[in-house]
Amino acid sequence: MSMTSTLQQRIMIQEHFAHEQMPRELDQAEIAQYKSRIKALLKERDACLISHYYTDAVVQEITEETGGCISDSLEMARFGSVRPEQTLIVAGVKFMGETAKILSPEKRIIMPTIEATCSLDIGCPIDEFSAFCDQHPDHVVVVYANTSAAVKARADWVVTSSIAVDVVNHLEAQGKKIIWAPDRHLGNYVQKQTGIEMLMWHGSCIVHEEFQAKGILEMQKMFPEAAILVHPESPEAVIAIADAVGSTTQIIEAAVRMDNRQFIVATDRGIFYKMQQAAPGKEFIAAPTSGSGATCRSCAHCPWMAMNGLQNILSSLENFRDEVLVDQQLMVKARIPLQRMLDFAKGMKGS
Repeated sequence: MSMTSTLQQRIMIQEHFAHEQMPRELDQAEIAQYKSRIKALLKERDACLISHYYTDAVVQEITEETGGCISDSLEMARFGSVRPEQTLIVAGVKFMGETAKILSPEKRIIMPTIEATCSLDIGCPIDEFSAFCDQHPDHVVVVYANTSAAVKARADWVVTSSIAVDVVNHLEAQGKKIIWAPDRHLGNYVQKQTGIEMLMWHGSCIVHEEFQAKGILEMQKMFPEAAILVHPESPEAVIAIADAVGSTTQIIEAAVRMDNRQFIVATDRGIFYKMQQAAPGKEFIAAPTSGSGATCRSCAHCPWMAMNGLQNILSSLENFRDEVLVDQQLMVKARIPLQRMLDFAKGMKGS
């Protein structure tokens, strides 16, 4: 069995596990009870709740109601690093908890469920990736934020989707050759935007990879006035038909900025909660995936993000279970490429 086949098998097993572990749906009375107890415990435990755009709406609601942060993975970690609370509850997936720990090593980082992972993380194991990098010692290693602490520690740069093109242009101007990991679709998008060839690790996101241009164009026939908003982790054919391509934050900004009243959105449907807040009165339609019914893999919603619910948020506050621990030396190494990106982004804003 090839390494690619083995990694895909691991992803499928973990994905199946995630679907089995999703919290049960709660009725309104139960939601109110859980929210009340969570709010009280956040104060008692000197804790702050931080959630990703892709978590379920009820998780984002309690995050807002308690003064927490809903954002992308890096902003979640930055927000946590400046908060006075000494405990951060990170509702997302494991690499997000690790990033929060790297940027706030003195704080306790708790996940509602530490088993929540990411296909990009699973698909880029440190041993295989490090061996790949060792074969090309003359290349600068650039990794997407959706990677483990160990992979970040092996990298020279960490990037988000919103800054990837700028970082790659910056490195090319310095005459650097680049290794890119792990998302091949985002990597292909960056190559097309910059014209710069990169050595590519062949990972992908199980949600974004399920979007298909044909299905989206068929849907647009039903909503002819709708603009198509696409995350660059999507396949090339989907990106090609987009009216706007961008990170989670950039997709929200596009919905506000554009005159269209309807949007077909090719990213995790968890983002609709913040999109509806930012652009009230506009309609957001989930782009179709290649699966349907019982055969649907993602249904435009990450199964690992869906593992976050009020039940396990409460449990994590009660027991401080599922603490994120990262080796001290690894944290020091991983912080270097993260800080390099943060400094680069700060320089862009100042220019």
